[in-house]
Amino acid sequence: MEYNLADLFESVVDVVPDREALVYVDHPGTGAERRLTYRELDAAANRLAHHLIDSGIRPGEHLGLHLYNGIEYLQTVLACLKARIVPVNVNYRYVEEELVYLYRDADLVALVFDAEFTERVAAALPQTEKLRHLIRVGTPPEGTPGISLTAFADAEASGSPERGFGPRSADDLFIIYTGGTTGMPKGVMWRQEDLFFAGLFGGEPSGEPVKRPEELAERVAAGGAGLTFFPTPPLMHGTSTLTSFVAFNYGQRIVIHRKYVPEEVLRTIEKEKVSSVSLVGDAMLRPLVDALHGPLKGTDLSSLFSLSSSGAIMSDTVRDQFQALAPNVLLLNNFGSSESGSNGRATDDSGPEKGFRLLVNDRTQVVDPVTHEPVPVGEPGRIAQRGHVPLGYYNDPAKTAETFFQRDGERWVLLGDMATVDEEGIVTVLGRGSQCINTGGEKVYPEEVEQALKAHPDVYDALVAGVPDATWGNHVAAVVQLRPGAPEPSLDTLQTHCRTRLAGYKIPRQLVLTDTIQRSPSGKADYRWARSVAADAAGAAGAAGAAGAD
Repeated sequence: MEYNLADLFESVVDVVPDREALVYVDHPGTGAERRLTYRELDAAANRLAHHLIDSGIRPGEHLGLHLYNGIEYLQTVLACLKARIVPVNVNYRYVEEELVYLYRDADLVALVFDAEFTERVAAALPQTEKLRHLIRVGTPPEGTPGISLTAFADAEASGSPERGFGPRSADDLFIIYTGGTTGMPKGVMWRQEDLFFAGLFGGEPSGEPVKRPEELAERVAAGGAGLTFFPTPPLMHGTSTLTSFVAFNYGQRIVIHRKYVPEEVLRTIEKEKVSSVSLVGDAMLRPLVDALHGPLKGTDLSSLFSLSSSGAIMSDTVRDQFQALAPNVLLLNNFGSSESGSNGRATDDSGPEKGFRLLVNDRTQVVDPVTHEPVPVGEPGRIAQRGHVPLGYYNDPAKTAETFFQRDGERWVLLGDMATVDEEGIVTVLGRGSQCINTGGEKVYPEEVEQALKAHPDVYDALVAGVPDATWGNHVAAVVQLRPGAPEPSLDTLQTHCRTRLAGYKIPRQLVLTDTIQRSPSGKADYRWARSVAADAAGAAGAAGAAGAD
């Protein structure tokens, strides 16, 4: 037995077949629930896997998941792994042009999609010549274009519930497409063994990884039930799917909602006695705080042990607000990426005064991006990780060569995050190098300014971007969403607030107020949007000034 995710899942099923594995609640929507034991989930995945094989999908070919959260999502991932078909996540926000790019770039031959995306799939289909097998979940609205497909229920019903699959390999692939904050999406190619250790903690997030594949099921059999994991972001983003597999490797229970509705998240935590919630930054945590202050005041959170964020930082201000409402919950800012899995977590003293400081694993270093050698203490470099790292980007040898390198006989991945390291090995993250603002020769990282802005009581959310400036090269612009009913602040007001937390060159020189900050469905920052909004506002102000001068 190798470190293959399907083999490992099946080994867990065999020791806890009747334990509840997955609970799905359709919010918003009917509120209908579905519950599956490990045995039932395994059989459902087997049925779909056999259908895919019978439909001519071969090992190593790629299947896209164009789905909202649901049992079908995790069932399809497991079916792919069982049949040695490569699962590929698809961002359900993408429109036709973006979908055509991803379907083609990923060489998809099959697609499982939700009914409400039928029109987009139909539009993209003629431009994706390799895509030959479609499976649709649900019934589309009246008037939706007709395309040749198989209903998910029929696909599932046609396959055997038994296993009967051939041997698998640790080299079987798992591809995670990541859009990041700029550019077209890239497919990160993981060997399943590498993903198991880098992204799934080797079966043990809080201790020693397993030393042999059989040990995973032995640990599950020796332990007990009682933990419930609740990944609240979309499963189409790698973090939530990996969180689900962490729970599977523990033989524990997962709860998922179709979409993120803060009030329903809190009700589910109380009803299902959730132990661990994962989310993405303030964009998802702040609405929970608001709900706990308002309509969900008094919700029983006594079962909740931890709440963690990946992909965006929970600011000190919002963390403190939640901690006051749930003092016994451990709040964790985790750090990682689609290219590295987990790198570490924030220190207890991480915050606006000292920066975003990380306790990193022993495979993570800060290196010079050119020489790839470790940087001296206090010098800026880029975060890199060695050992269990991806093979590269699918269909992109140039980007692979830029991001992955060899050193000391090991494979490394070079992340986009700039950082420094101190004498004790604590890493301070400066920000994404691609978002760094050069203003008057000084470097400003947006995340630091955003944290300062969000500490203001009237600021609900904020993004910071650089805007071309004739004097400074670029100036720091703040795009701000206010709290409902808050008075409109002046630029001077926010500058005064920030001066107590930031050096003068980091202070925003432009303020743009917006009704809503644009983020991805998981809460990640959309810096292209913020830069465009700020640049448009600066251009309009300049034009108005020129008109006034005339």
